[in-house]
Amino acid sequence: MKPSYIINMAICAMLVLLLTDAAKVANAVSCSPAQLSPCADAITSASPPTPACCSKIKEQKPCLCQYMNNPYLKKFVNTPNAFKVAKSCGTPFPKC
Repeated sequence: MKPSYIINMAICAMLVLLLTDAAKVANAVSCSPAQLSPCADAITSASPPTPACCSKIKEQKPCLCQYMNNPYLKKFVNTPNAFKVAKSCGTPFPKC
């Protein structure tokens, strides 16, 4: 197994765990950052986002500022790749 694969899987696992702990409710949307897990590969490897990823980003758009203001999540969602993924999905990050 390649070391980069192991690192990516560890990052994805950590992301899911952190995102699960930060679940909150806002604007009648269940803000659950764990729902963005379909985007983990696209964010960590700069691969194109999947339709499932884009669907989740659009669903979680009202929560993106909340995630960016969370010190545990900010390092995952406030990255150039995360912004590229959101833009590719037609859901650019809001100004927070």
